Amino acid sequence: MNTYSEPTAAADRPITVLIVDDEELTRTGLRALLSAKPDLDVIGEAADGTDALPMAEQLHPDVILMDVRMPRMDGIEATRQLRTTLPDPPKIIMITTFENDDHVYDALRAGANGFIRKRAPSQQIAHAIRLVATGDSVLFPDAIRTLAASRPIRRDTHTARAATLTGRETEILQLIANGQSNQEAATQLQVSLETVKTHVGNALTKLGANNRTQAVVLAYEAGLIGPRTNNH
Repeated sequence: MNTYSEPTAAADRPITVLIVDDEELTRTGLRALLSAKPDLDVIGEAADGTDALPMAEQLHPDVILMDVRMPRMDGIEATRQLRTTLPDPPKIIMITTFENDDHVYDALRAGANGFIRKRAPSQQIAHAIRLVATGDSVLFPDAIRTLAASRPIRRDTHTARAATLTGRETEILQLIANGQSNQEAATQLQVSLETVKTHVGNALTKLGANNRTQAVVLAYEAGLIGPRTNNH
């Protein structure tokens, strides 16, 4: 079995960003906000997923800010195709008007690393980009829990693999679902950060997940962790 590893952006250069949104005003606003951050570099814009695919292949952005609902090809399908066609796909953050959007959930299941509201403060958007560029995820636990609770338990190749997870791997996925970082999980479990990273990597490999966020979604759908579990 292959060992899971998630590439991260180089620390000695700005994080490169591709903005994908069908509204020109939104793209212009995001570019202006992000261009003011010295560690972020907007290298391109696309009006929908169809345009985003060749741009991502040509420009190799570290992170894509991807609108969920777009003409021709929406963010869900674009995420799915980027994950399956590129050997080293960029990290993807969905941008949405509403947190409780079923389309966002579908995009996370397709492999997006997280999501952020379009009206979020610029510092929050920039922080989200930095998080996913370094291999972390951007989760809104309450929103994901609510969306997961409305979905039936699925039985497919991904979720069937959930039965192979150990108790500790499942426990760490629950902590991630509750919004905890690797370091916070390590502190709560009184283990080393490297131990947590190893468990996370093993869980992702077993589930066939691209990232932490997708692993949480798959764990919910398999009934491995409960969408109504309270935060701690």
